[in-house]
Amino acid sequence: MEGTDQIDAEISTALASIDGIVDWTLAFLPKFAIGVVVFLLFWFIGWAVRMGVRRATASHPARNVGLVLGRLSQWGLRFLGLLVAVTVMFPSVKPVDLLGLLGIGSVAIGFAFKDILQNFLAGILILLRQPFRIGDQIVFKSFEGTVEGIETRTTVIKTYDGRRVFVPNGEIFTNAVTVNTAYGIRRSEHDIGIGYGDDARRASAVIVEALRRVKGVLAEPPPEALVMDLAGSTVDVRARWWTDARQHEVLRVRHEAIAAIKEALGEAGIDLPFPTQVVLFHDQTEETDGDRTRQREGWPAGGDPPRPRTIAGALARHRQDGRDGAVPRRSGDGAAPAGHAD
Repeated sequence: MEGTDQIDAEISTALASIDGIVDWTLAFLPKFAIGVVVFLLFWFIGWAVRMGVRRATASHPARNVGLVLGRLSQWGLRFLGLLVAVTVMFPSVKPVDLLGLLGIGSVAIGFAFKDILQNFLAGILILLRQPFRIGDQIVFKSFEGTVEGIETRTTVIKTYDGRRVFVPNGEIFTNAVTVNTAYGIRRSEHDIGIGYGDDARRASAVIVEALRRVKGVLAEPPPEALVMDLAGSTVDVRARWWTDARQHEVLRVRHEAIAAIKEALGEAGIDLPFPTQVVLFHDQTEETDGDRTRQREGWPAGGDPPRPRTIAGALARHRQDGRDGAVPRRSGDGAAPAGHAD
């Protein structure tokens, strides 16, 4: 009998526990439903606020700021909705306690997701400061193209050869970025080598006039041609002109400008010489060898130039030296002149 009473007591305790769980569940379900509805309501409000801010700033110069504010508002409302929903579901839990718990957990989350948070914060700063905008053409390290999108974690670049690049915002924020379309216009330049016998000033005027006739070269600032260097075989003139900053227009005008310059210089009779070099051969058999005031390399500053070098002359000198018993002198060997023996 005692065993039966003990089993009945255990069964009664289990049934009481189950009954308590069922009662708690039935009492919690309305709170849970209300919490879910509250959270979904805040979620929908956050989405509506984000879309409203995006539409309001779609045609505004501060479009990026609108994107940032919309996203921050959406996430802020979602977080607030989560706090309210948890408070509704569990009345004993206070929002202050949740914030304290999140503060402790945020340290661990910060270490675990350091790179993600860094890119996120860098993206917000980029969107707020606007060093470049969507549609700008930029150069970042080895990537060059058009900015397609600025997200909170990455910046999307479409390269000129049709590829898409996702660059982390942390790298863009901490490295140099060149914005080619920041001012709307862009200067191009090209060096042209003309002959030393041509008039450099006349050539510069011909180049400037040719540039003025090219479609796409801006009148202001005006094109110019500057003499930059006296090179080995040419006088180098640098042509400079301004165009629209877009890459396609820059390349198109550059093609037309170089072709026009070549045609104009050819019509004006101005030489575009090939690179030339002068090679001097040192012949140790000639009579001036070793005499730095007379030897042929560089030509002497004064006196008669050395005799022309010919094979016949060299053979004749060798035969004469052989008959006289003289030893030809080498450069720098300190020997006596030809025809004089010790």
